[in-house]
Amino acid sequence: MKILVVCQHYYPETFTITPICEEWVRRGHDVFVVTGKPNYGFGKILDGYENITDEVINGVRVHRCNLYPREDSRISIIKNYLSFWKNSKRYCRHLKEEFDVVYSMSLSPIISVSGANIYAKKHHVKHILHCLDLWPESVIITNAVRKNSLAYFILYRWSKMIYAKADKVLISSPSFETYFRDVLKLKNLLINYVPQPALLVPAKGEDIQYTSPFNLVYAGNIGTLQLVENLTLAVSLLKNEYDVKLHLIGMGAREEAVKRIIAEKGLQENVIFYGPKARAITATYFPNATAILVSLHNEGYVGKTIPNKLTSSLYYGRPILACIGGDGKEILEKAKGSIFSSGESPEQLAEAMKKLFDLSEEQRAVLGRNNKEYFNKNFSFEKAVERITDELK
Repeated sequence: MKILVVCQHYYPETFTITPICEEWVRRGHDVFVVTGKPNYGFGKILDGYENITDEVINGVRVHRCNLYPREDSRISIIKNYLSFWKNSKRYCRHLKEEFDVVYSMSLSPIISVSGANIYAKKHHVKHILHCLDLWPESVIITNAVRKNSLAYFILYRWSKMIYAKADKVLISSPSFETYFRDVLKLKNLLINYVPQPALLVPAKGEDIQYTSPFNLVYAGNIGTLQLVENLTLAVSLLKNEYDVKLHLIGMGAREEAVKRIIAEKGLQENVIFYGPKARAITATYFPNATAILVSLHNEGYVGKTIPNKLTSSLYYGRPILACIGGDGKEILEKAKGSIFSSGESPEQLAEAMKKLFDLSEEQRAVLGRNNKEYFNKNFSFEKAVERITDELK
Protein backbone atom coordinates (compact mmCIF):
# COMPACT_ATOMS: atom_id res chain seq x y z
CA MET A 1 0.00 0.00 0.00
CA LYS A 2 0.90 3.64 -0.42
CA ILE A 3 0.00 5.23 2.90
CA LEU A 4 -0.27 8.95 3.59
CA VAL A 5 0.18 9.65 7.31
CA VAL A 6 -0.77 12.94 8.97
CA CYS A 7 0.42 13.54 12.53
CA GLN A 8 1.81 16.69 14.11
CA HIS A 9 4.60 14.77 15.87
CA TYR A 10 7.29 12.48 14.50
CA TYR A 11 10.88 11.47 15.26
CA PRO A 12 12.99 12.88 16.90
CA GLU A 13 9.91 13.59 19.03
CA THR A 14 9.06 10.38 20.85
CA PHE A 15 5.58 9.20 19.87
CA THR A 16 4.25 5.83 18.73
CA ILE A 17 3.65 7.05 15.19
CA THR A 18 7.35 6.68 14.32
CA PRO A 19 7.81 2.94 14.99
CA ILE A 20 4.46 2.22 13.32
CA CYS A 21 5.52 3.93 10.09
CA GLU A 22 8.93 2.28 10.12
CA GLU A 23 7.32 -1.13 10.62
CA TRP A 24 5.08 -0.52 7.60
CA VAL A 25 8.16 0.21 5.50
CA ARG A 26 9.77 -3.02 6.74
CA ARG A 27 6.63 -4.83 5.58
CA GLY A 28 6.96 -3.39 2.09
CA HIS A 29 4.57 -0.45 2.21
CA ASP A 30 5.35 3.03 0.86
CA VAL A 31 4.86 5.57 3.68
CA PHE A 32 4.81 9.36 3.40
CA VAL A 33 4.38 11.39 6.60
CA VAL A 34 3.15 14.98 6.88
CA THR A 35 4.30 16.30 10.24
CA GLY A 36 5.75 19.35 11.98
CA LYS A 37 9.28 20.43 12.73
CA PRO A 38 10.42 18.76 15.95
CA ASN A 39 9.84 20.96 18.98
CA TYR A 40 7.78 19.05 21.57
CA GLY A 41 9.78 18.81 24.79
CA PHE A 42 12.60 20.93 23.38
CA GLY A 43 11.04 24.40 23.86
CA LYS A 44 12.17 25.41 20.37
CA ILE A 45 12.62 24.02 16.87
CA LEU A 46 15.31 21.40 17.37
CA ASP A 47 18.72 22.59 16.25
CA GLY A 48 19.43 21.62 12.67
CA TYR A 49 15.77 21.36 11.68
CA GLU A 50 15.08 25.05 11.03
CA ASN A 51 15.62 24.62 7.29
CA ILE A 52 14.77 20.94 6.83
CA THR A 53 11.55 20.42 4.89
CA ASP A 54 11.90 16.92 3.44
CA GLU A 55 13.94 13.94 4.59
CA VAL A 56 13.92 10.12 4.63
CA ILE A 57 14.17 8.40 8.01
CA ASN A 58 14.63 4.60 7.98
CA GLY A 59 12.79 4.37 4.66
CA VAL A 60 9.92 6.67 5.68
CA ARG A 61 9.54 9.81 3.57
CA VAL A 62 8.85 12.77 5.85
CA HIS A 63 7.62 16.27 5.00
CA ARG A 64 7.91 18.83 7.80
CA CYS A 65 5.53 21.78 7.89
CA ASN A 66 6.56 25.00 9.55
CA LEU A 67 5.05 25.71 12.94
CA TYR A 68 5.44 27.96 15.95
CA PRO A 69 7.52 26.14 18.59
CA ARG A 70 5.80 24.92 21.74
CA GLU A 71 7.19 26.76 24.77
CA ASP A 72 6.01 27.04 28.38
CA SER A 73 3.28 29.64 27.88
CA ARG A 74 -0.32 28.85 26.97
CA ILE A 75 -0.24 31.36 24.11
CA SER A 76 2.75 29.57 22.56
CA ILE A 77 0.86 26.26 22.71
CA ILE A 78 -2.14 27.83 20.96
CA LYS A 79 0.15 29.30 18.31
CA ASN A 80 1.80 25.88 17.94
CA TYR A 81 -1.55 24.18 17.35
CA LEU A 82 -2.89 26.77 14.93
CA SER A 83 0.30 27.09 12.89
CA PHE A 84 0.49 23.35 12.20
CA TRP A 85 -3.23 23.21 11.49
CA LYS A 86 -2.92 26.01 8.93
CA ASN A 87 0.30 24.88 7.24
CA SER A 88 -0.49 21.16 7.11
CA LYS A 89 -3.89 21.89 5.59
CA ARG A 90 -2.29 24.02 2.91
CA TYR A 91 0.28 21.35 2.12
CA CYS A 92 -2.25 18.49 1.95
CA ARG A 93 -4.58 20.56 -0.22
CA HIS A 94 -1.84 20.96 -2.84
CA LEU A 95 -0.27 17.50 -2.49
CA LYS A 96 -0.63 15.82 -5.90
CA GLU A 97 0.93 12.42 -5.19
CA GLU A 98 -1.61 9.58 -5.13
CA PHE A 99 -2.02 7.30 -2.12
CA ASP A 100 -4.20 4.26 -1.42
CA VAL A 101 -5.30 5.32 2.03
CA VAL A 102 -4.84 8.08 4.61
CA TYR A 103 -4.01 7.35 8.24
CA SER A 104 -3.92 10.04 10.89
CA MET A 105 -2.93 9.74 14.52
CA SER A 106 -4.90 12.19 16.64
CA LEU A 107 -2.92 13.34 19.63
CA SER A 108 -3.64 16.86 20.89
CA PRO A 109 -5.28 18.76 19.33
CA ILE A 110 -7.82 17.12 17.01
CA ILE A 111 -7.43 19.98 14.51
CA SER A 112 -3.95 18.65 13.71
CA VAL A 113 -5.47 15.94 11.47
CA SER A 114 -7.55 18.33 9.36
CA GLY A 115 -5.18 17.98 6.43
CA ALA A 116 -5.94 14.26 6.26
CA ASN A 117 -9.63 14.98 5.70
CA ILE A 118 -8.81 17.52 2.98
CA TYR A 119 -6.55 15.13 1.06
CA ALA A 120 -8.95 12.17 1.39
CA LYS A 121 -11.92 14.16 0.07
CA LYS A 122 -10.00 15.70 -2.83
CA HIS A 123 -8.46 12.38 -3.95
CA HIS A 124 -11.46 10.16 -3.14
CA VAL A 125 -9.63 7.80 -0.78
CA LYS A 126 -10.49 6.59 2.70
CA HIS A 127 -9.27 8.33 5.86
CA ILE A 128 -8.75 6.25 9.00
CA LEU A 129 -8.39 8.44 12.11
CA HIS A 130 -6.71 6.84 15.13
CA CYS A 131 -7.98 8.69 18.19
CA LEU A 132 -5.58 8.66 21.15
CA ASP A 133 -6.92 11.80 22.84
CA LEU A 134 -10.54 12.93 23.09
CA TRP A 135 -11.49 16.43 22.03
CA PRO A 136 -12.86 18.69 23.35
CA GLU A 137 -12.97 16.58 26.52
CA SER A 138 -9.22 16.93 27.05
CA VAL A 139 -9.38 20.70 27.44
CA ILE A 140 -12.22 20.38 29.95
CA ILE A 141 -10.54 17.83 32.20
CA THR A 142 -7.32 19.89 32.31
CA ASN A 143 -9.31 23.05 33.13
CA ALA A 144 -7.95 24.81 30.05
CA VAL A 145 -11.51 25.71 29.01
CA ARG A 146 -14.77 25.92 30.98
CA LYS A 147 -17.53 23.68 29.72
CA ASN A 148 -20.19 26.38 29.42
CA SER A 149 -17.91 28.86 27.66
CA LEU A 150 -17.96 30.09 24.08
CA ALA A 151 -14.52 28.55 23.59
CA TYR A 152 -15.90 25.11 24.50
CA PHE A 153 -18.84 25.53 22.13
CA ILE A 154 -16.46 26.39 19.28
CA LEU A 155 -14.14 23.47 20.07
CA TYR A 156 -17.09 21.10 20.38
CA ARG A 157 -18.45 21.98 16.95
CA TRP A 158 -14.99 21.98 15.40
CA SER A 159 -14.02 18.61 16.88
CA LYS A 160 -17.32 16.98 15.93
CA MET A 161 -16.95 18.18 12.34
CA ILE A 162 -13.41 16.76 12.01
CA TYR A 163 -14.33 13.37 13.50
CA ALA A 164 -17.44 13.14 11.33
CA LYS A 165 -15.47 13.60 8.11
CA ALA A 166 -13.27 10.57 8.76
CA ASP A 167 -14.37 7.29 7.15
CA LYS A 168 -13.61 5.36 10.32
CA VAL A 169 -12.29 6.22 13.77
CA LEU A 170 -10.05 3.80 15.63
CA ILE A 171 -10.21 4.35 19.38
CA SER A 172 -7.40 3.55 21.80
CA SER A 173 -9.79 2.95 24.73
CA PRO A 174 -13.16 1.14 24.48
CA SER A 175 -14.97 3.78 26.57
CA PHE A 176 -14.21 6.41 23.92
CA GLU A 177 -17.13 5.03 21.91
CA THR A 178 -19.58 6.19 24.57
CA TYR A 179 -18.18 9.72 24.25
CA PHE A 180 -18.57 9.69 20.47
CA ARG A 181 -22.15 8.39 20.68
CA ASP A 182 -23.50 10.25 23.72
CA VAL A 183 -21.53 13.51 23.85
CA LEU A 184 -20.56 14.21 20.25
CA LYS A 185 -23.81 12.60 18.99
CA LEU A 186 -22.02 10.80 16.15
CA LYS A 187 -24.40 7.86 16.06
CA ASN A 188 -23.47 6.59 12.59
CA LEU A 189 -19.70 6.99 12.74
CA LEU A 190 -17.79 3.76 12.13
CA ILE A 191 -15.73 3.05 15.27
CA ASN A 192 -13.41 0.20 16.20
CA TYR A 193 -11.22 -0.35 19.25
CA VAL A 194 -7.57 -0.78 18.27
CA PRO A 195 -4.99 -0.33 21.04
CA GLN A 196 -2.07 1.95 20.31
CA PRO A 197 1.23 0.10 20.27
CA ALA A 198 3.32 0.55 23.40
CA LEU A 199 6.09 3.11 22.93
CA LEU A 200 9.16 1.01 23.63
CA VAL A 201 12.79 1.63 22.74
CA PRO A 202 15.88 -0.48 23.51
CA ALA A 203 17.59 0.58 26.72
CA LYS A 204 20.76 2.59 26.28
CA GLY A 205 23.20 1.59 28.97
CA GLU A 206 23.17 -0.79 31.91
CA ASP A 207 20.05 -1.25 34.02
CA ILE A 208 20.00 1.01 37.09
CA GLN A 209 21.08 -0.78 40.27
CA TYR A 210 19.30 0.68 43.29
CA THR A 211 20.81 0.88 46.75
CA SER A 212 17.56 1.33 48.67
CA PRO A 213 15.22 -1.66 49.19
CA PHE A 214 12.08 0.06 47.86
CA ASN A 215 12.20 2.01 44.60
CA LEU A 216 9.12 3.38 42.86
CA VAL A 217 9.52 4.74 39.31
CA TYR A 218 7.23 7.27 37.68
CA ALA A 219 8.04 8.27 34.11
CA GLY A 220 5.81 10.51 32.04
CA ASN A 221 3.95 13.77 31.99
CA ILE A 222 3.91 15.65 35.29
CA GLY A 223 0.62 17.38 34.68
CA THR A 224 -2.69 18.08 36.35
CA LEU A 225 -4.11 14.58 35.80
CA GLN A 226 -1.23 12.33 36.84
CA LEU A 227 -1.42 12.80 40.64
CA VAL A 228 2.36 13.17 41.01
CA GLU A 229 1.97 15.68 43.83
CA ASN A 230 -0.10 13.20 45.81
CA LEU A 231 2.40 10.42 45.10
CA THR A 232 5.15 12.65 46.48
CA LEU A 233 3.10 13.44 49.59
CA ALA A 234 2.42 9.72 50.05
CA VAL A 235 6.16 9.06 50.19
CA SER A 236 6.50 11.77 52.86
CA LEU A 237 4.05 9.80 55.02
CA LEU A 238 6.20 6.66 54.76
CA LYS A 239 9.76 8.00 54.83
CA ASN A 240 10.20 7.29 58.56
CA GLU A 241 8.83 3.75 58.26
CA TYR A 242 10.36 2.50 55.01
CA ASP A 243 13.62 3.16 53.17
CA VAL A 244 11.74 4.23 50.04
CA LYS A 245 12.78 6.27 47.05
CA LEU A 246 10.47 7.75 44.44
CA HIS A 247 12.20 8.29 41.10
CA LEU A 248 10.44 10.92 38.97
CA ILE A 249 11.31 11.20 35.28
CA GLY A 250 9.51 13.70 33.09
CA MET A 251 8.28 17.24 32.79
CA GLY A 252 5.00 19.09 32.79
CA ALA A 253 2.81 21.82 34.20
CA ARG A 254 3.02 20.59 37.83
CA GLU A 255 6.74 19.95 38.09
CA GLU A 256 7.40 23.17 40.04
CA ALA A 257 4.64 22.23 42.49
CA VAL A 258 6.27 18.82 42.97
CA LYS A 259 9.65 20.45 43.58
CA ARG A 260 8.08 22.69 46.22
CA ILE A 261 6.67 19.68 48.05
CA ILE A 262 10.08 18.00 47.99
CA ALA A 263 11.66 21.10 49.55
CA GLU A 264 8.90 21.78 52.09
CA LYS A 265 8.69 18.16 53.30
CA GLY A 266 12.46 17.59 53.32
CA LEU A 267 12.20 14.77 50.77
CA GLN A 268 15.51 15.35 48.98
CA GLU A 269 16.71 11.86 50.02
CA ASN A 270 13.42 10.15 49.22
CA VAL A 271 12.19 11.77 45.99
CA ILE A 272 14.66 12.13 43.15
CA PHE A 273 13.46 14.44 40.38
CA TYR A 274 15.45 13.83 37.20
CA GLY A 275 13.53 15.98 34.75
CA PRO A 276 13.02 14.70 31.19
CA LYS A 277 15.24 11.88 29.89
CA ALA A 278 15.49 10.12 26.56
CA ARG A 279 13.29 7.02 26.46
CA ALA A 280 16.33 4.80 25.90
CA ILE A 281 17.78 6.09 29.18
CA THR A 282 14.44 5.97 31.01
CA ALA A 283 14.13 2.29 30.07
CA THR A 284 17.10 1.47 32.31
CA TYR A 285 15.16 2.54 35.43
CA PHE A 286 12.35 -0.03 35.11
CA PRO A 287 13.87 -3.56 35.23
CA ASN A 288 15.00 -3.37 38.87
CA ALA A 289 12.23 -1.14 40.22
CA THR A 290 10.14 -2.40 43.10
CA ALA A 291 7.13 -1.14 41.14
CA ILE A 292 6.22 1.13 38.26
CA LEU A 293 3.66 3.82 39.03
CA VAL A 294 0.61 4.25 36.80
CA SER A 295 -1.68 7.05 37.97
CA LEU A 296 -4.46 9.01 36.30
CA HIS A 297 -7.13 11.24 37.83
CA ASN A 298 -10.37 9.29 37.48
CA GLU A 299 -12.71 11.96 36.16
CA GLY A 300 -14.63 12.27 32.91
CA TYR A 301 -13.98 10.23 29.80
CA VAL A 302 -10.26 11.04 29.76
CA GLY A 303 -9.94 9.46 33.21
CA LYS A 304 -11.25 6.19 31.77
CA THR A 305 -8.60 5.92 29.06
CA ILE A 306 -5.73 3.46 28.66
CA PRO A 307 -2.54 5.53 28.86
CA ASN A 308 0.30 4.40 26.62
CA LYS A 309 2.38 4.34 29.80
CA LEU A 310 0.16 1.55 31.12
CA THR A 311 0.88 -0.90 28.30
CA SER A 312 4.60 -0.15 28.30
CA SER A 313 4.67 -0.67 32.07
CA LEU A 314 3.25 -4.17 31.60
CA TYR A 315 6.10 -4.91 29.20
CA TYR A 316 8.86 -4.49 31.81
CA GLY A 317 7.62 -7.35 33.94
CA ARG A 318 7.52 -5.45 37.22
CA PRO A 319 4.67 -4.98 39.70
CA ILE A 320 2.53 -1.93 39.02
CA LEU A 321 1.25 0.37 41.73
CA ALA A 322 -1.92 1.74 40.19
CA CYS A 323 -4.30 4.58 40.85
CA ILE A 324 -6.53 4.51 37.81
CA GLY A 325 -10.11 3.79 36.81
CA GLY A 326 -12.06 2.89 33.70
CA ASP A 327 -10.51 0.86 30.89
CA GLY A 328 -7.03 1.11 32.37
CA LYS A 329 -8.07 -0.44 35.67
CA GLU A 330 -9.94 -3.21 33.87
CA ILE A 331 -6.80 -4.17 31.94
CA LEU A 332 -4.61 -4.18 35.03
CA GLU A 333 -7.14 -6.30 36.91
CA LYS A 334 -7.06 -8.86 34.10
CA ALA A 335 -3.27 -8.86 34.08
CA LYS A 336 -3.18 -9.68 37.82
CA GLY A 337 0.07 -7.86 38.43
CA SER A 338 -0.91 -4.67 40.25
CA ILE A 339 -1.49 -3.25 43.70
CA PHE A 340 -4.38 -0.76 43.53
CA SER A 341 -4.84 2.34 45.62
CA SER A 342 -8.33 2.67 47.04
CA GLY A 343 -8.35 6.37 46.16
CA GLU A 344 -6.31 9.35 45.04
CA SER A 345 -5.42 10.96 48.40
CA PRO A 346 -1.85 10.82 49.73
CA GLU A 347 -3.05 8.66 52.62
CA GLN A 348 -4.71 6.12 50.31
CA LEU A 349 -1.68 6.03 48.01
CA ALA A 350 0.57 5.50 51.04
CA GLU A 351 -1.55 2.53 52.14
CA ALA A 352 -1.15 0.96 48.69
CA MET A 353 2.63 1.51 48.87
CA LYS A 354 2.75 -0.18 52.28
CA LYS A 355 0.82 -3.15 50.92
CA LEU A 356 3.36 -3.45 48.10
CA PHE A 357 6.39 -3.12 50.37
CA ASP A 358 5.05 -5.74 52.79
CA LEU A 359 4.91 -8.41 50.09
CA SER A 360 7.76 -10.90 49.82
CA GLU A 361 10.24 -10.71 46.94
CA GLU A 362 8.67 -13.82 45.43
CA GLN A 363 5.15 -12.38 45.66
CA ARG A 364 6.29 -9.24 43.84
CA ALA A 365 8.07 -11.39 41.25
CA VAL A 366 4.80 -13.23 40.53
CA LEU A 367 3.02 -9.90 39.94
CA GLY A 368 5.73 -8.87 37.50
CA ARG A 369 5.57 -12.14 35.57
CA ASN A 370 1.80 -11.82 35.28
CA ASN A 371 2.16 -8.36 33.75
CA LYS A 372 4.76 -9.51 31.22
CA GLU A 373 2.67 -12.49 30.15
CA TYR A 374 -0.43 -10.32 29.71
CA PHE A 375 1.52 -7.84 27.61
CA ASN A 376 2.86 -10.56 25.31
CA LYS A 377 -0.63 -11.98 24.77
CA ASN A 378 -2.45 -8.70 24.20
CA PHE A 379 -0.24 -5.70 23.51
CA SER A 380 2.85 -6.75 21.61
CA PHE A 381 3.95 -4.21 19.02
CA GLU A 382 3.59 -6.67 16.15
CA LYS A 383 -0.01 -7.52 17.05
CA ALA A 384 -0.98 -3.86 17.42
CA VAL A 385 0.53 -2.87 14.07
CA GLU A 386 -1.14 -5.84 12.40
CA ARG A 387 -4.56 -4.71 13.64
CA ILE A 388 -4.02 -1.15 12.36
CA THR A 389 -2.76 -2.48 9.02
CA ASP A 390 -5.85 -4.67 8.65
CA GLU A 391 -8.03 -1.59 9.12
CA LEU A 392 -6.14 0.24 6.37
CA LYS A 393 -6.47 -2.69 3.99
